[in-house]
Amino acid sequence: MAFLDRAKRAQDNFDGRLRTFGHGKYGRILRMARRPTSEEYVKVLEVTALGAVLIGLTGFALYIFFNQAGPWLWANFFSGL
Repeated sequence: MAFLDRAKRAQDNFDGRLRTFGHGKYGRILRMARRPTSEEYVKVLEVTALGAVLIGLTGFALYIFFNQAGPWLWANFFSGL
């Protein structure tokens, strides 16, 4: 019986937290939150995709630069180190 009592206590504790979830420190944020319109969603998607492309292109440019110019730089400038 001790296991069933502990399980019931745990369930009651969880249910109590669930009932007061909207009233705690995140309650105001949850009440104000709304689903974005399709126009807002598309804008966020465009900005995110643009950022990902820019970061990818920057990384690719650095990769190409250091693969092509890296050996030359190493041979001419850093060979005396």
